[in-house]
Amino acid sequence: MEKIIELPDTKEIQPLIDKADKIYWKNFNGDTWFGRCIFLSWYCDRGTCTFCFRSTIKHKIKHPKMARRRFESVIKEAKLIKKQNWRLEFLTGGYGILDDKELVSIIKEVSETLGEKIWINLGEVGSNLINEIKPYVGGIVSSIETINPILHKKVCPDKPIEPYIEMMKKSRKLGFKQSIAIIIGLGETRSDFKLLKKFIEENSLDRITVYALRPVQETPFTKGPSPIEVAWWIANIRINFPTIEIIAGTAIYRIPEISLLLKAGANAITKLPAHKLIGNETGKSVEEEVKKAKRKWISKF
Repeated sequence: MEKIIELPDTKEIQPLIDKADKIYWKNFNGDTWFGRCIFLSWYCDRGTCTFCFRSTIKHKIKHPKMARRRFESVIKEAKLIKKQNWRLEFLTGGYGILDDKELVSIIKEVSETLGEKIWINLGEVGSNLINEIKPYVGGIVSSIETINPILHKKVCPDKPIEPYIEMMKKSRKLGFKQSIAIIIGLGETRSDFKLLKKFIEENSLDRITVYALRPVQETPFTKGPSPIEVAWWIANIRINFPTIEIIAGTAIYRIPEISLLLKAGANAITKLPAHKLIGNETGKSVEEEVKKAKRKWISKF
């Protein structure tokens, strides 16, 4: 397990944090929740994103169709999400693991289990599939990872941004909400924020998930971003987009940063391994971080 981070002095960005926190409270009521992703597979047909664990295991999987979860396991996790008052962050999986018929069946069952339309993050969803899932899906997430075009081609060589933009345009017209996921720590600089701001504006995003890079062995990345850097990005998003929903992706070793990210304007947290948090002191420490930010924790660990 990674060493628990220490929260650094926030003096450098405190005015920014204070401004973002005030804007948050003008637009939201303080309810804070845990967003749980449901993964459908651990194989990806592309498998070349340089930061992703799937890029390190693709060559080891001889039978891709076996590298996916059982239908019953997915539904069981959806039931746990509902029981614990978590929210489904999104339903996701690697490219080329399920056909459209299988995807529609799973999406429908998860939606009906939760009693609501869900968010999905399944790559570039084609027009036919978009129409089929409309009764069960409220929003579509595009994993953009980084907006910097040069950096994007380097870290996601086989996942161009353009098809996602086209999907956003088509699905927005059909009434789907739009979100993207980005990762801080891939090599972006603060000057790239203007590119993100323009992207959010042009694509009318309703939500954004901001992950702190968690380095994976056998990838080029060995160190994640500082809490200050993650908070800087979240705060600037909140200040420029007062009503957008911001989800902060963290990790067990990054728990001490949660209160900072919430004060920076995040609505909720995700990415924690929830099964390791239920009914123990680690789970309680997450709830304490939420309290430090003067938020109301509406989920359960």
